[in-house]
Amino acid sequence: MLRELRIRHYAVIEDLRIRLEPGLNVLTGETGAGKSIIVGALSLLLGERATADLIREGESQAVVEGVFDLRERPDLRRMCDERGIEVEDGLIVMKREVNAEGRNRAWINGSPVSATVVGEIGRALVDLHGQHEHQTLLRADEQRLVLDAYAGAGEAAAQVARLHTELHAVRREIAELEARRAQLQQRADFLRHQAQEIEAAGLRPDEDRELDELERRLSHFEELLAISSELHEAIYSGDEAIVARLAGLGRRLDALIRIDPSAAELREALESARYTLQDLGVRLGRYRGSVDHDPARLTEVRRRQDVLYRLKSKYGPTLADVIEAGRRARGELSSAEETGLELETLTERGRTLEVELAHEAQALSEARRRRGEALAREVTASLPGLGMPDGLFEVSLTPLAAIASSGAESVEFGVTVNRGFEPRPLARVASGGELSRIMLALKAILARLDRVPSLVFDEIDVGIGGIVALRVGETLKAVSGNHQVFVITHLPQIAARADHHVLVTKLTAGDRAAAVVEELSGPARVREVARLLGGDPDSEVSLRHARELLGAGKAVSPQEVEPRPAGGRRAAKEPAAPREPTGRDGSPGARPTRQAPGRRRKSSSSN
Repeated sequence: MLRELRIRHYAVIEDLRIRLEPGLNVLTGETGAGKSIIVGALSLLLGERATADLIREGESQAVVEGVFDLRERPDLRRMCDERGIEVEDGLIVMKREVNAEGRNRAWINGSPVSATVVGEIGRALVDLHGQHEHQTLLRADEQRLVLDAYAGAGEAAAQVARLHTELHAVRREIAELEARRAQLQQRADFLRHQAQEIEAAGLRPDEDRELDELERRLSHFEELLAISSELHEAIYSGDEAIVARLAGLGRRLDALIRIDPSAAELREALESARYTLQDLGVRLGRYRGSVDHDPARLTEVRRRQDVLYRLKSKYGPTLADVIEAGRRARGELSSAEETGLELETLTERGRTLEVELAHEAQALSEARRRRGEALAREVTASLPGLGMPDGLFEVSLTPLAAIASSGAESVEFGVTVNRGFEPRPLARVASGGELSRIMLALKAILARLDRVPSLVFDEIDVGIGGIVALRVGETLKAVSGNHQVFVITHLPQIAARADHHVLVTKLTAGDRAAAVVEELSGPARVREVARLLGGDPDSEVSLRHARELLGAGKAVSPQEVEPRPAGGRRAAKEPAAPREPTGRDGSPGARPTRQAPGRRRKSSSSN
C-alpha cells in the first residue's frame, strides 16, 4: 500500500507530505485547494508523461516521492527483484523528477530506473481512477483480464496463449523451411550437375601441383637428359672427371704430409669430398637413366591438367575450393531431402496444435460467455444504488477472424446510464463521475480478485448526493476491506466513512498563498463533515448532523459522539491527547509538527 506521498515544486505546490493508512482514506477541501493537483502528482509518480509546465513557477524542478509497503505482497517484491530493484524491509521509495528543460529522471530505492519501469511497477501498486487516460479498466486487454479473473479462466487463457505462441512458432518454422526447400528445388539441377561433375573428376588434394611437376619433366626431356649427362661426365665418368682428378690430388697431399705430418688432418677432408662427389656422380647416372621420352604420357598429363583448370575456373580458384564446392553441393541436395522429412513432421505438429488450440479456445469462450453474462448482471444490479437507476452494463464478445493469443474473441465492456440508449464502449462514457462509479461497481465485485493493493478514486462523487452518496460511501468502505482506498470527495456521506481523513486548505500570508494538509480526528473532523454538509460548521444543527453521520459511519469514537445531554443539546467532547501516529505495523510514524485539538499533523506549501 501507499504509506506516504511527498510533492515538491509541482504546479502550485511548494512542499507537501501526506501520510496514508490502510482502509479508506479520504481527502477533502474547498474547490481550488489543490486536491486534483495531488492526484496529478501521484499519476506522475506512477509513470504519467512528464512535461516542464508541471514545475512550480520560479523553480528548476518538480519532485514527487512515494513510500510503498510491500511486506504483505511477496508477488510484488518478486516483480521488483526481477527488475533488479532491492526491497529493503518490505518498503520501496519511488521518485520522479522533472527539470525545467523537460528532462525527467526516476529512481526506485535510490537506483536510477527508466520511466517504463516506473510505469510497470506503478501500475502494479496503484490503480488510479480519475481522468480517462489513467484508468486501467479502459484498456481492452485489461477488460479481458478482468473477465477471465471473474470467470476463473486465468489458467485456460494462459494455456490458449501458450498454444498460440507454440503454433505460431511452428508455422513460422514451416514457412522458413518451405522457402528454403523452394530455393533448393530451384537449384537442385545445378547442384546435382555440380556434384556429379566434381565427383566424376576423382580429384585428389594437391593433384594439380603434382601434375605441373610431371608435365615440366616430360616436356623438357631433351634438356634434362643433356644436363644430367654433362654433369655425370664432368663429375664422375669423364676422362677429366673431378673424382679422377681428386685421386691424383690425394697422392700429392700424401707427399705433403710425409714432409709435414701436422697436415695429416687434411687427408680426411679430401677423402670426404671425394666420397661425396663419387656418390653424386652415381646418383646423376641413375637420374639420367630415368629420364625417358614418353609423348603419350605427356599428352595424358596435359589432358588431366585441362580438366583441373576448367574445374578451378568454375568452382575455384584453388583445387581445394573445387573439392569443397562438390561437398557443399552434395550437402545441399541431402539437406533438401531432410527438409522434406522435417516439413512433414512440423506439419503434423501444426495440425495437432491447431486442434488443441481450437479446443482450449472454445472452452475459454464458453467460460467467458457464461460468466460475462453473470458479471453484466451483477454490475447492472449495482448501478441504481450508485445513482444510475437506468444503468445497463454489458460484456460484449466479438468473434475474431482467427484465434489470437488472447482467445477466439475480443472482450469489451459497454455501458449506458440513460433509458432508451444502447450501451457504448466503456472508454467512450463522457461523464467522469459516471465512469468512476461504474469503475467502483466493478471494483466492489472484483475486490476479491484484484491484486492491485491501492485504489485511488477522483471525480467519483460528481452529480450525486443523498441516498446515492450513502451507497457510494458504503461501496467504498466495502472495497477498502480488500484494498487501500484513497478518495478525493466533496460528499460528507463518503467522508464520514473514512478510516483516515486528510484536509487540504489554502491559506494566505501576505502575498503568498499556502496549501495546508492536515490529518483530522475528533471535533476537527466533525467540523469538516459539517462544512461538507453545506451548513455553518459552527452551527449546532450542522454539527449535530455531522455527528450523526459520523456515528452512522462508525468512524468516530464514543467520546466524539456523545448522547444528547439534558436541555436537548449535544456537546462534543474534547478527545484525549493525540498519540504519536504509527504505521500499519505499529512502528512510529512521523512526529507531528503542530498539535491542536483534533488535529494531528499538517504540511504546507506556499503559492
